[in-house]
Amino acid sequence: YPFDTTQQPHSLNYNQISVTLFMKKQQMKLGSLLLLVVLMMSCRLKLSNGMSLCNMNEDGLDACKPSVTQPEPTKPTPKCCEALTGADLQCLCSYKNSAELPLLGIDPTLAASLPKECNLTPPANCD
Repeated sequence: YPFDTTQQPHSLNYNQISVTLFMKKQQMKLGSLLLLVVLMMSCRLKLSNGMSLCNMNEDGLDACKPSVTQPEPTKPTPKCCEALTGADLQCLCSYKNSAELPLLGIDPTLAASLPKECNLTPPANCD
């Protein structure tokens, strides 16, 4: 016979495989969580250092934040609309599907509607 029937087949230790797969999944989850925390801290650091976003400075962003934050957004203030007047609306539009906005507490749908609320013409394909 071409097969040796006297030897036992190799047995796989399914418990070890299961534990190894579980540990790999946990490492991936931890890595994803760590990346998310770093991204959040990076976004907060950029804004806390007085950096601007799409030609809106920190004061302008702060003035508009109540209008783009759930659960009870407010009408945009004149200061917010003034900041939006000088902003690069196409640049702001590029953030509408970004994962960063919700991390900063900003509702992307409310943010996309802000130019109309301030009687500004939003960029094409940005609603």
